[in-house]
Amino acid sequence: MQKSVIAAMSGGVDSSVAAYLLVKEGYKVIGATMKLFENQDVGISRDHPCCSLEDIDDARSVAVKIGIPYFVFNFTDSFKEEVIDRFVKAYESGATPNPCIDCNRFMKFDKLLRRADELEMDYIATGHYAKIEHDAASGRYLLKKAVDLTKDQTYVLAFMTQEQLKRTIFPLGGLKKTEVREIAEENGFVNAHKHDSQDICFVRNNDYAGFIEFYTGKRYPEGDFVDKNGNVLGRHKGIIRYTIGQRKGLGLSLPQPMYVCAKNADDNTVVLCRKEELIAKDFYVTDINLIAVDKIDKPMRVMARTRYNQKEQPAIVEQVGENRLHVEFETPQQPAAKGQAAVLYDGDIVVAGGIIE
Repeated sequence: MQKSVIAAMSGGVDSSVAAYLLVKEGYKVIGATMKLFENQDVGISRDHPCCSLEDIDDARSVAVKIGIPYFVFNFTDSFKEEVIDRFVKAYESGATPNPCIDCNRFMKFDKLLRRADELEMDYIATGHYAKIEHDAASGRYLLKKAVDLTKDQTYVLAFMTQEQLKRTIFPLGGLKKTEVREIAEENGFVNAHKHDSQDICFVRNNDYAGFIEFYTGKRYPEGDFVDKNGNVLGRHKGIIRYTIGQRKGLGLSLPQPMYVCAKNADDNTVVLCRKEELIAKDFYVTDINLIAVDKIDKPMRVMARTRYNQKEQPAIVEQVGENRLHVEFETPQQPAAKGQAAVLYDGDIVVAGGIIE
């Protein structure tokens, strides 16, 4: 019996080639673009290329060329609640969130899968660079790194559940990015040479503070820069304008380089410290998602990544509660900010993901 799949089509080259490959493999394919926000609602001009009518036109053009039905699903209300509002609240509380992870977690692999159920489709598919395999010994579905490690996206997929992994297809997991563009060129796709999007889709020019002030209508007050002993070092321009590890752009003249090591929303202070004081041996992770195992019942050696572009670091992980992990680096590292994701690997297999406390 022919299997059916909704192919998420963003208008980019990756998702377009993913849909094409599914058709070639004999699936019954429906192409769908998830409309997540209105540009004017997030302060982006109508002619901004990301998440725009241009993207929808590109996706529709490819769908017509490969002969599949195409729809636009309106998820703007859910995206506002599950992604944008979470992003704003995290910054206001002193955390540094990753909205791309929330988008995957609460939109692509939740809302889209529910829509697949409504349409009685077997699977969903995206253009992410990652692989899914079923492990017969454990009975679990595994999330594994893509062949093209320069494009691997397992870090932002580490909150996928077993049911989501079971019903998701990643057609590009075994391909290099260069091969994907070649396929698009050979088939005359309008987006074959389209640049990859690098920014958060609803934030223009990476101006997080500007976006939050526009979206909330608030002005975030100035406060004190302090050292770890509470001594005032100067004035900051609003707590949302700083991230952990930041050195440049503080607007201070100090006798030695100082880095942001904490943000305290309660008293509106930003704590600065020397670089050596920023280094940490361990950290805790909550809101965990175990993928390769159903429980970590003894200390486990892993490779830990605490930022999307960070090189993985050797560590020992121990589960210290139903929803909490303790991770200890072999060599002390500069820790990621509260609210960022930590993803733990065993070789090319994702063991678990969670949010740094």
